Amino acid sequence: MSHLRADAITVDLGAARILRDVSVTVEHGRFVGLVGPNGSGKTTLLRALHRALRPAGGSVLLGMDDLWHLGPQEAARQIAVVSQETTAGFDFTASEVAAMGRIPHKRAFASDTDDDRRLVAESLDSLGLAALAHRPFTAMSGGERQRTMIARALVQQSSILLLDEPTNHLDIHYQLDVLHRVRSLGLTTVAALHDLNLAAAWCDHVYMLDGGRVVAGGRPEEALTAKRVSDVFRVHATAFVHPVSGRHQLLFDRATEGPP
Repeated sequence: MSHLRADAITVDLGAARILRDVSVTVEHGRFVGLVGPNGSGKTTLLRALHRALRPAGGSVLLGMDDLWHLGPQEAARQIAVVSQETTAGFDFTASEVAAMGRIPHKRAFASDTDDDRRLVAESLDSLGLAALAHRPFTAMSGGERQRTMIARALVQQSSILLLDEPTNHLDIHYQLDVLHRVRSLGLTTVAALHDLNLAAAWCDHVYMLDGGRVVAGGRPEEALTAKRVSDVFRVHATAFVHPVSGRHQLLFDRATEGPP
């Protein structure tokens, strides 16, 4: 069973302490959201969850194994990542970028197989990118690049998926479509999200970070209360139940005064 847990981790970047005794649990098959103001530590936490940053204290466990006791390739077989950065160093096509998701499963310099090519084609098609398969990555829009990077993560066929602002650059259609597709995969998923209503609508569990600490965790209606959102994000928030979906949602009408 694929579950991921951070146990009282502390992360330092230079002289700055970015995360302080952060504990999160991501159960098998659950979609967990990380929310919080800019600079709260969401991206840093994601990076610690996939070996990009080594905690100064605490541990990250993949199942029963300490993540740092696994080799990088073994960790990559189990954890796929979509970061905020969608640049490519060379002029690869969408298909070539997506095919990079097979690297953790190959020996060095091994050629793509028919199965590899099938997975790439299916992943691009599922994200509305089939017609762009041979388009250079550098010639794509921000939203097209974002979907290509998600396709690469799907091609990786890992059981755990980490997403850092996966709806960046996407219009509302693809925001909803991508989150629907990711959720329908049934993978163990962690997504850092700026949009609180997307987190409330799609996540099973939400952790709210502020100042490098977890300040709330629970079902969306438990973690994203109007008062807590108002206090942490310095806005006036009103909570309500969506009349169609029945999910917890929030309305915002003004910014409030408070410490930055």
